[in-house]
Amino acid sequence: MGAEKQTEGSIGTGVIGAGPAGLTAGHVLAGRGAPATVFEADGIVGGIAKTVEFRGYRFDLGGHRFYTKLAPVQRMWERVLGEEFLERERLSRIYYRQRFFDYPLTASDVFGGLGPVESARCALSYVWAQWRFRNLEPDTFEEWVVSRFGRRIYDDFFRSYTLKVWGIPGSEIRSEWAAQRIQSFNLWQAVLGILNLRREHAQTLIESFHYPRLGPGQLWERLADQITGAGVPVRLNHRVEAVMHEGSRVTGMCVSEGGTEREVAVDSLISTMPLSDLVLALEPRAPADVRDAAELLRYRNLCLVALILDEDAPFPDNWIYLHDSAVTAGRVQNFGAWSPDMVQPGAGCLGVEYFCFPEDDIWKMDDADAVRLATDELASIGLIDPARVVDGVKVAVPRAYPMYDAQYREAVAELRGYLESFDNLQTCGRNGLHRYNNQDHSMWTAVLAALNLLDGSEHDVWGVNVGDEYLEEADVVESELGAEIAQPFQPD
Repeated sequence: MGAEKQTEGSIGTGVIGAGPAGLTAGHVLAGRGAPATVFEADGIVGGIAKTVEFRGYRFDLGGHRFYTKLAPVQRMWERVLGEEFLERERLSRIYYRQRFFDYPLTASDVFGGLGPVESARCALSYVWAQWRFRNLEPDTFEEWVVSRFGRRIYDDFFRSYTLKVWGIPGSEIRSEWAAQRIQSFNLWQAVLGILNLRREHAQTLIESFHYPRLGPGQLWERLADQITGAGVPVRLNHRVEAVMHEGSRVTGMCVSEGGTEREVAVDSLISTMPLSDLVLALEPRAPADVRDAAELLRYRNLCLVALILDEDAPFPDNWIYLHDSAVTAGRVQNFGAWSPDMVQPGAGCLGVEYFCFPEDDIWKMDDADAVRLATDELASIGLIDPARVVDGVKVAVPRAYPMYDAQYREAVAELRGYLESFDNLQTCGRNGLHRYNNQDHSMWTAVLAALNLLDGSEHDVWGVNVGDEYLEEADVVESELGAEIAQPFQPD
């Protein structure tokens, strides 16, 4: 028998997803007193920024630093969390060529690791690239890096790690990803500075950041409670199965929960669900060419393997990048260094990150095999004593990262053009825009999306995290829209 179906009246604005973008949209709507409901398919809020609890340990999916150049977002975090918002020193390293490099790099580390011969080769490669590619408009990630820093630096520091993270070579990744993400990556800046090839002084990356005492999920759990108390309920375990529309207006959603489906009427809709899912969920169906474009979008999955140690973590870093091709893991987090309250006294918890596709072995492994793999890999490069691993668990995160592959640009343009024909629909957030945004960027897209519906504004949601003002090295940005995420109710 099929699921029982019920029908209910309009809820005002429907918000799909209770991650950073969806909850921020709910926050703006609550502040305006607008009727709305947030629907989340998972049983916990936060999306990829949620905090997972396992036998008294807490960990998040990838390590979420709270830093932003958007002053209103920073103030909102501080108001919601108060004294629970810790300031942490940043410490991270790169494991490469069987040794550790400080991150950001230091002169002694670079020369000790690369040596004078390889450093000279990098210098010559850089000079050649400045001449050879001076008029190039890069189309791929590889072209973007090579044209700016030389082939040698690309081969040393980007080629293998990019393949590990994305599963495809840099020649198949669009240059937009480099423009968004690499500018806040100081690895090449240090190398070029040491070689006296940097033509102007660059600001360094931040040396400290904020972090909730009990992990990022603490913020989103508290915010969900607050907006619910302000009249915008957050419905967990409610999956949106279909989005109904008539002409250019969204009219409702089909929502499933506990074997029951119900149709919910809406006056408007804010969606943070994957862009492809939204298009394929439309009833009546989107045109065939639009559905075909939706099918082209690809995602990279994440497997986080948490290892419980019967001793403090054997290294002080917040996280370590694993550039060594001998291990398949891409990064390891030390959650006790993020906040001591994430772990039990005298014990440690490490998060070993694997980037994968659904057909990869790690995605299909059970917990025991994944814990064994992560233990063996960290032990093989000397990061841990395998005898100190006493427990662990694997957390699988489907479609964690939107891919910028060869087909994505045209596919997103097709979907964006079609969805913009709806006059009461806004998409926002990382997956809602198919854009690799940080959580502060995702939050700001939600602010703009909510205001577009509330006021009939025309804020450019798609322009967030495109200009230099959003980068880590940029100056703090104020906004006349800051009042829209001013806390409309008091923190607990």
